[in-house]
Amino acid sequence: MRRRSEPSLTGKPRIPYVADADAGPPELVREIRARRGGVLLNLDRMLLHSPALAKGWNAHLGAVRGALTIEPKLRELAICAVAALTGADYEWDQHLPLFIQAGATDAAAEALRDVETASADPVLFDVRERAVLHLAIEMTRAVTVSEAAFEDVRMQLGGDRQVVELVSIIATYNMVSRFLVALGVDAEGEDGAG
Repeated sequence: MRRRSEPSLTGKPRIPYVADADAGPPELVREIRARRGGVLLNLDRMLLHSPALAKGWNAHLGAVRGALTIEPKLRELAICAVAALTGADYEWDQHLPLFIQAGATDAAAEALRDVETASADPVLFDVRERAVLHLAIEMTRAVTVSEAAFEDVRMQLGGDRQVVELVSIIATYNMVSRFLVALGVDAEGEDGAG
């Protein structure tokens, strides 16, 4: 079962979010808002403590989310798997609706709460999706990927570009989840900032 991330000792983010009025530099905030559809998320408010980090993060995540050729359903499946495996509730809450919008059933979304079991379910997840889940499990839990899991993904996705992109998605969202959990980033509205 998907574990809930441990709250910080105070029940608040470990570092206060940068207030919208203090967020800057202005051009960077405009770039982030443009990628986010006009809003800043709590994740952005945390990243803006370091403008250089926020700038690089925005560019990298913009490419991962909007410039790769992996189909959206597989991308969001991988992201949700990482969120479930790492207990990154914020990531889960942000991406589960995107997984459903990309064509997942409610039953598949619910099954992802237990990624190990989902990865063996041929009814809710097709062979390509199960290969993605196996890769996400190995990359997240062990870091080292078995030849069997790697070759399965390569066969299912059909090209080196697709494999590189999938590995990048899983690696990126492992980074995101660790940032969110370590700093106690909470859902929008829970702190009055969202």
